[in-house]
Order: sequence, then structure tokens, then C-alpha cells
Amino acid sequence: MADIAKLARELGAALSRQGWMATTAESCTGGGVSMAITEIAGSSAWFDRAFVTYSNEAKQQMLGVAEATLAEHGAVSEPVAAQMATGALAHSAAAISVSVSGIAGPGGGSVLKPIGTVCFAWADQTGWLATETCHFAGDRQAVRTRAVEKALTGLLQRLQQLN
Repeated sequence: MADIAKLARELGAALSRQGWMATTAESCTGGGVSMAITEIAGSSAWFDRAFVTYSNEAKQQMLGVAEATLAEHGAVSEPVAAQMATGALAHSAAAISVSVSGIAGPGGGSVLKPIGTVCFAWADQTGWLATETCHFAGDRQAVRTRAVEKALTGLLQRLQQLN
């Protein structure tokens, strides 16, 4: 398992070098990604805001996720994660975003989307967008921790591509 604090420090340095601010749009992590980021002193220089959109209504109202996308794909899907990430950019001063939507458990899973299914999207001001679905093992806390790590890692990887 990666060291979340180390990832957040590296992310801050990369954002500072790029001159960008970040934003998060979180569901199953409940603000865990933004908490990891804001644990770093000085993060206000490179972190704009967080959207914790646990309900479908919050995803629609705060991020502009389309009701039709939710109905067709479900909240835990790459299309919804993509709209969350682009919506976070549109509703913030950030240049890069990450979104997380998943099923942390212990309930809520299905055959098609078992517990531990987490969908991610990363977007930036250049129009770049990437999505990924992961299946994490473990209990609720383990799934959420792995999701935070993955979200931070994805942001960091994108920033490294730009340099």
C-alpha cells in the first residue's frame, strides 16, 4: 500500500511546478481524497475545493451529472465518474480534477458491480479525460483507502506526463 501522505506531498509539489490547482468530486470516499490533500501544509496554494456528492441528486445539482447518465449506467460507472470530473472543473477554479464513485460495502454490491467496485475519472483544463474501474478487496475502510491512493496516484501520473 502506498503512503497516502507521501502521495499528497508529491502531488502538491507537482501541482506547484505546473502552476495548477486541483479539485475533487467524491462519493464513496466521502472527502477522503480532499482530506489527504489538505493534511499537507500550504495546500491552499494548489487545492481549490472538494465536492462530496454522495447522493445522485448532489451529483446532478453540484456537478451537472445528467439524470439520463445516472439512469442508464448507475452512479458507479465510468460515464458518471467522467461527468463528475468535468463538472468539478466547470464549477471550480481548478485546472485538474479527480472523481471517485464506488461501492465500499459492506452492502450495496451486485453481481455486475460487486463490493469493492470503484470508478475513477481524471480531467484537466486541456480537455484530457481518463477513466478507470478498479476492484478492491477488503472491508469498507480498505476499499476507501485504496480508492484515495488510486485517486492521488492518477492525478500525480497526469502531472508527470505534462512535464
